[in-house]
Amino acid sequence: MTRAQLTDEEWSFIEPYLPVGEYGPYPQRLRQQFEGVIWKFRSGAQWREMPDLFGAWSTVHNRFRQWRDAGVFEALLEGMIAEAAERGRVDLSLVSVDSTTVRAHHDAAGMRLEESVLDALEKAVVEAEAARQKGAARRNKTGRVTSAIPGGPNGGGSDGGASSA
Repeated sequence: MTRAQLTDEEWSFIEPYLPVGEYGPYPQRLRQQFEGVIWKFRSGAQWREMPDLFGAWSTVHNRFRQWRDAGVFEALLEGMIAEAAERGRVDLSLVSVDSTTVRAHHDAAGMRLEESVLDALEKAVVEAEAARQKGAARRNKTGRVTSAIPGGPNGGGSDGGASSA
């Protein structure tokens, strides 16, 4: 009925990370409930569709929530990583860093620029920022930005873009 469940070796590794509360579950049902959680996420089914083999779906769901809130899955993951490192089986090729959150200096990315090109780029950035600030300072009373360039987008000139018709 279910996909391959945990082997005894896998269970012997996982079991110490699962807390047994004051009122249960009984140790033999602990494995059954954990395998129910595995079934749920492997199958993608709803909790209510869980086979009776794992016990009542509501009990397994409640146990999952308790384990989640207690940090059991984080501790299990850390334990698995530590065990893999101890055995020399850590595969760093699976590590991924999202470039949208990590910014590196252009030298770190292998970009090499001559000093004169870098100076020219920095000068252009300073000039662009100065022009932006100057344009922001030229707002007229209506909130419209006047063009800093004669003949620019607003009709240009020092008269604020007014034209005679």
